[in-house]
Amino acid sequence: MKFFTFKYQEREEIGILTKAEDQMIPINKINLSQTFSDMNDFIEFHKEKDINELKKIWNEEKKVDKYYNLDNIRILAPIPKPLHDIISIGVNYREHLEEVAKELNIKNSTQMSPVIFTKRATYINGLDDVIPLHDDITQKLDYEVELGVIIKKTASKVKKSYVEDYIFGYTIMNDISARDLMTKHQQWTVGKGLDGTAVMGPCIIYKDYIQYPVNLNIFSKINGEIRQNSNTKNFIFDIGSLVSNISKGITLMPGDIISTGTPSGVGMSYDPPKFLKDGDIIECQIEKIGVLKNVVQK
Repeated sequence: MKFFTFKYQEREEIGILTKAEDQMIPINKINLSQTFSDMNDFIEFHKEKDINELKKIWNEEKKVDKYYNLDNIRILAPIPKPLHDIISIGVNYREHLEEVAKELNIKNSTQMSPVIFTKRATYINGLDDVIPLHDDITQKLDYEVELGVIIKKTASKVKKSYVEDYIFGYTIMNDISARDLMTKHQQWTVGKGLDGTAVMGPCIIYKDYIQYPVNLNIFSKINGEIRQNSNTKNFIFDIGSLVSNISKGITLMPGDIISTGTPSGVGMSYDPPKFLKDGDIIECQIEKIGVLKNVVQK
């Protein structure tokens, strides 16, 4: 069951895709426990009976009267306006660690703690949105496909064994990064936080439809060329470890987004490097979730 935020006649709504994935069902047209202003509102205030009702509709056990044809809507990021900046994880795949270890002066992954930083995200781009090249300030714009984890309820000092209970669902993230700005400023805030470089979508798949712990193939393509190709089983720190570790001292809230790191094959790792150019088409794909496609433009 996949949750979407979309625009219909310039009105922002939330919905679920039908099982056949050919129509959108608007959530606020269903008789649930209440109406919801946006995806953040649904994640925080939905009740278990709402999820059960949506599952019946998705499984076609119960009919609804209102659908939107996909041609009549524009899909946005599932959470266009996050409540907080994105919590991001660096070098969390073994092969990616190896390709950047020298530059980051990392010698032994077994002695590492998770690399945790935040990504500025006042507004998140979604499916088919334009990613700005920002060529007036960077010449080394890079792509990073990542699995995103959406938090369901307030999480503080959560034990690893209980983390699954705190997850709402999963999405695709593209952590666009300006490598030269990361080096220039000797930290990652600017290089990771340029306007338009937080990209998410096309949906949030509800957690019950993904086996936990996650074992999902993850890819990225640039103009049809496969650049990244891995599986989330190659995490150095799994989702349970990450959420538990973060929540030891930082309280996570409903709707918070954790971007779990990218596999090897980013543009900076090639010789010569393959940084993004005007007109490049990026496709980020994760098994069972879908494809997040965007174009880069000046």
